[in-house]
Amino acid sequence: MSKNYDVIIAGAGAGGLYSAINLPADLKVLLITKRELILCNSALAQGGIAAVYQPEDDSTQLHTNDTLIAGGFKNNPDSLKILVNEAAHEIEKIISLGVDFDRDEQGNLHRTLEGGHSRRRIFHHKDSTGFEITTKLQETVKNMSNVDIMENALLCGIKRTSTGFSADISADGVHAAYNSRYFILATGGIGRVYDFTTNSAIATGDGITFAYEMGANIKNLSLIQFHPTAFNNKHTRECFLISEAVRGEGAYLKNCRGERFMQNYDERLELAPRDVVSHAIVTEGRRLDSDEFYLDITHKDADFLKNRFPMIYKYLLSQGIDMTKDMIPIYPCQHYLMGGINVSTHAMTSIEGLYAVGECSHTGVHGNNRLASNSLLEALVFGRQAALDIANRIENNKDYELDKLESGDFPVSGTAVPIPQGIRTEIRHIMQRSYFVIPNMQEALSGFERISEIKTMLEEGDFAVDHNYVEAKSLATVAYLILKEVI
Repeated sequence: MSKNYDVIIAGAGAGGLYSAINLPADLKVLLITKRELILCNSALAQGGIAAVYQPEDDSTQLHTNDTLIAGGFKNNPDSLKILVNEAAHEIEKIISLGVDFDRDEQGNLHRTLEGGHSRRRIFHHKDSTGFEITTKLQETVKNMSNVDIMENALLCGIKRTSTGFSADISADGVHAAYNSRYFILATGGIGRVYDFTTNSAIATGDGITFAYEMGANIKNLSLIQFHPTAFNNKHTRECFLISEAVRGEGAYLKNCRGERFMQNYDERLELAPRDVVSHAIVTEGRRLDSDEFYLDITHKDADFLKNRFPMIYKYLLSQGIDMTKDMIPIYPCQHYLMGGINVSTHAMTSIEGLYAVGECSHTGVHGNNRLASNSLLEALVFGRQAALDIANRIENNKDYELDKLESGDFPVSGTAVPIPQGIRTEIRHIMQRSYFVIPNMQEALSGFERISEIKTMLEEGDFAVDHNYVEAKSLATVAYLILKEVI
């Protein structure tokens, strides 16, 4: 395998895969994943993808308004315009790539409703839309002769060079430098900085950390979305998500007394935006001194629920809950990051040639709070924006030669000492206590001091550069940047 590429993409979620698909076919591309190809947050997305496509009673202006309202009108208007206007193109494209969205009895694409949306504009594949999209994009990329895929490849560092970028990548414990003219970070979110998250195990903020270390602008990292309806079994770190679409199809939120309560907090009831619902649950919990909350959709037809939510139904049955007869225990947990590596409308960071797409990026489209099902759309739209910008730059500058790309000099640990045990657990506990749905400023202040100590220790110590070290340093950096914004 060559070690020189036109483009290196770190991350194989929707953003990374779609970037690769939209790059010119004559470019040499390396796509690396930290773990298995399918292990990414995109594959976990249940609800669907929001888009105004072949609308009957919808418009891009309505989609824009709903996104602005959910985001507290703090959205970037230029990026938001691109998001809603390019949505139809991306839906058309991924359907052509084999994505199988649900259809009604007449064969028309089915659209569902989710919190914060004024129209039914959520395209979905049952309740496993992210998996459907991701696997179809993977099949496409695997058949592209210009793309090399490295699974279980740990990105340990990135350096800027006179010819672009050089990455320290460890595969099977062996480090090697891979070089490129352009670099796309598509490394996902930061969920593992919390005790409880819907995110997959890879979501440790690595890309954000590498960009920060290179001097890229990081923006609004404290804008974290806590999903109101994660399955509450009280002990699993990776929480199973009960999709927004369950409320979209009519589920009620109930407190420990079995009473609906959203009418006391917002006129949109269960279909208020996620931050509003999460705040309502935590506030109601403090009022009743209880963390027992439920989703109740037992009033709906059982066959409809089994067909509409097969994955959720099957999972809940494995936990002893029949959603057609039983209320579902839920509670908020970390779900999504609105902030990240700040990028232009072309997905480029403040560093020339370095791009960021998907959850690790900050396009500004979400404002202070993401509207449901805009995340997969953002990954696709700005993944293509990055690819188009790279293609344009290469077309206008064909002077570089791959075999002359500069390779970085990465230090090798002399002692290979592993990091102290419990570092990541301590970071997670600090973040859960200090910066959950309603922040605790006293905990944030003391937590920031301790996080700063951990970050310095990891940066200055002579530790083995392995998964534990890379992820712990990323979590420490992410936690440091979040709390620094807060205090």
